[in-house]
Amino acid sequence: MLKTPLNKLISLVKDKYAWLALSAGCALTFAYAPFGIWPLTLLCLAIAIYVTDQPTPKKAAKYGFLFGFGWFALGISWVHVSIAQFGGLPIFASILAMALLCAYLAIYPALAFAFAARYGKQHWQKLALLISGFAITEYLRGSLLTGFPWLSFGYTLTDSPLNTLAPWIGEFGLTLICVALSYALYWLVRYQRYKAAAATLLPIALLYLFTTQTLDTRYSGQQLKTLLVQGNIAQSLRWEPEQFWPTMSKYQDMTRPNWTDVDLVVWPEAAIPEIEDYAFDYLINLDKAAAFNNTALITGIPDYQFATRNVYNTLIVLGKEQREDSEGQYRYLHRNRYQKHQLLPIGEFVPFEDLLRPLAPLFDLPMSSFSRGDAVQNNLIANGIHVLPAICYEIAFSELVRGNYTHDSDILFTVSNDAWFGDSHGPHQHMQIARMRALELQRPLVRVTNNGISGVYDPISNQQITIPQFTSDILSTELKLISGHSFFSKHGHMPVWIFVGLLLLLVGAVNSKSYISSKMEKAFF
Repeated sequence: MLKTPLNKLISLVKDKYAWLALSAGCALTFAYAPFGIWPLTLLCLAIAIYVTDQPTPKKAAKYGFLFGFGWFALGISWVHVSIAQFGGLPIFASILAMALLCAYLAIYPALAFAFAARYGKQHWQKLALLISGFAITEYLRGSLLTGFPWLSFGYTLTDSPLNTLAPWIGEFGLTLICVALSYALYWLVRYQRYKAAAATLLPIALLYLFTTQTLDTRYSGQQLKTLLVQGNIAQSLRWEPEQFWPTMSKYQDMTRPNWTDVDLVVWPEAAIPEIEDYAFDYLINLDKAAAFNNTALITGIPDYQFATRNVYNTLIVLGKEQREDSEGQYRYLHRNRYQKHQLLPIGEFVPFEDLLRPLAPLFDLPMSSFSRGDAVQNNLIANGIHVLPAICYEIAFSELVRGNYTHDSDILFTVSNDAWFGDSHGPHQHMQIARMRALELQRPLVRVTNNGISGVYDPISNQQITIPQFTSDILSTELKLISGHSFFSKHGHMPVWIFVGLLLLLVGAVNSKSYISSKMEKAFF
């Protein structure tokens, strides 16, 4: 007899495995910033492996989906802040939108667990296929429909002892390390298979020892005096035309007493809300002031190009390009600029906009019609410093950031406006992601935002200095520049994909041999 939807729901509510999977997913949130209890990742994943160790892929997918739903429902609950406060949707509609987003994201871990259950005949095969499955599904999650690579497991290791692996295998590799360690924990607790657990841990331990002894980056002896300016402009005022000049004046006034003895001044994303062509006189004056004080300023600004009707989320450099310059460099559309490539869905572009824009204010936000810049662009040059830029959401795309890294890149610079997410854990996760990029590339991080978290981070010492959130403040600091290049900056994810490919080939070869043997046995006996 077929179960009705109500009976299925009652059965699910009574299912202890379902509650365990959902709870483990929710608890995973506390492994990320601002909580930072990174061992929870291994525990929660081990529980997920336990509940998805099922005889059928369908059951494994069900519990994997529930784990994933809990993982994202609590982990990205900050998205609901922006939908509820600025999206103009009724509370029921905003909750439904969040549920649909989390359900979509939960499909990816469900597929990874189902893949391992379907093709893993033995435990070592399930481990290999779970590692490979998460590699594939996490890649797809970060690529399909423009991608949403937020909350990958590897980010929880940003402040763990295992962060020394980041310059070698990146956050992507650390995610697979989390899966392997969690499976070892599962083996130990459930089956007391000490040899199997040791066989899993040994290669990781050897890799850890190797990487801590052979990293080819060090302090160069140079220091960069940097001034970060956090304006703390209310989100409700940022795009009101009558507030453009007060906002621009505020950033100028906060900077003016601090020009001297600074190598680089940085303002946040769209700190200048006026479109660039209209702000020409203001920018020329800033350019002259920066050059007069022997420094450079990088700021975010929207650029509407009337000839093409394209609008770009842009970073521009004012003041000195090279240290020996005596004058400023600015002119409209000068080459020393960066245009955002990875746009935020709904916030910066609206898919099917003719259909969606009339439905709700959520789909018609100010500045939600940006054009896409090139994927690969030149580093910014400010006062002789080569600056690797990323705007807001882009910092979560590891290969995009690495694609713009050059042997001349001195610092990693990212701007954002996290006022959309209020006093939630979203901005803390965003800063954690940026710090992981700095660990991967072994370059000092400078991050400036409208209302926090703004700060600097040294990937060698793991020291971070920040401006308090929700304050108008400045941070003047000296960054130690780093020489040498990380293994990850040279090779990216390719070594990890080679490893994943070898795992798949090994499992495929063993299963093929077993299949052929069974067929021959049936044929002859």
